[in-house]
Amino acid sequence: MKRTAISLSALVLVVSAGAALAADLPSYKAPLPPPPPPPPMWTGFYVGLNAGGMWSNSSVTNLTTIPGFINFGGVSPLGLNHAISAAVGANAAIPTNTSGFIGGGQIGYNWQFGGSFLAGIEADIQGVAGSNSNSTVTTIATGAGFPANPTMTTMTASRRLDYIGTVRGRLGWLFTPTLLVYGTGGLAYGGVTSNVSLVGAETPAAGPNNGVWFSNGAFSDTRVGWTAGGGVEWMFMPNWSAKVEYLYYDLGRVTYAMAPIVQTFPAAPYWTHFPGASTRFNGNIVRAGLNYHFNWGVAPVIAKY
Repeated sequence: MKRTAISLSALVLVVSAGAALAADLPSYKAPLPPPPPPPPMWTGFYVGLNAGGMWSNSSVTNLTTIPGFINFGGVSPLGLNHAISAAVGANAAIPTNTSGFIGGGQIGYNWQFGGSFLAGIEADIQGVAGSNSNSTVTTIATGAGFPANPTMTTMTASRRLDYIGTVRGRLGWLFTPTLLVYGTGGLAYGGVTSNVSLVGAETPAAGPNNGVWFSNGAFSDTRVGWTAGGGVEWMFMPNWSAKVEYLYYDLGRVTYAMAPIVQTFPAAPYWTHFPGASTRFNGNIVRAGLNYHFNWGVAPVIAKY
């Protein structure tokens, strides 16, 4: 019996010591799984404002005059000289370089995909202030045989861009989670105006009309063309981003007829010419913008282990 009691006591001591030793051993826990990737930060709608400047690439308005009817039976040699020199003198490239301040707003949608890529669409419209350009050119022309009897023509041209808007696609890459570099291109539209007038005179004056003639023409409409460019946009705090952008735009060439020039002597047509004008509306835009984003994701979280 004593041996049995001693054996049981020894067994109890061994079991207790093993349990105590097991309690002292370090426990093992599986590492926590990494956090899920943050949701896309740029996906969603946005609205914003922008301001900047614009300047034109094409800097002239071209005036071209085509000689028309000349009454050879009733025109004297001097009158023929005036008819020819009037047509020659009414051709000029008149400087009309436009530039000005622009300001407006934009609305768009971004879709972030593949982690660091972004596609989107944006529409904007801007008013243009101070873009009107006006200048005058004077020519003196003469026909062969009458160098002392030239005609003088004074031509004035103006043009302006009243407003410009675009509808563009955007494709970009996130240099960092908050810094976007992108290219953009699409449709451009704008309100354009062009005016040309001319006054010609015989020297010396001849005939009952004092040898003076006039013509003018104008064009005003909304033009549609294309645009392309690029920019950088920075998300500097949740829901807010700032951008700097360059765009080239081309609204095409405008060509329009002016009133015919009719010279009479004394009452019958002496000669008639047909002037016309053309200019191209294209140029550059540099602007800064501020956007507010809807459906904005959370900022990226760096896990700590």
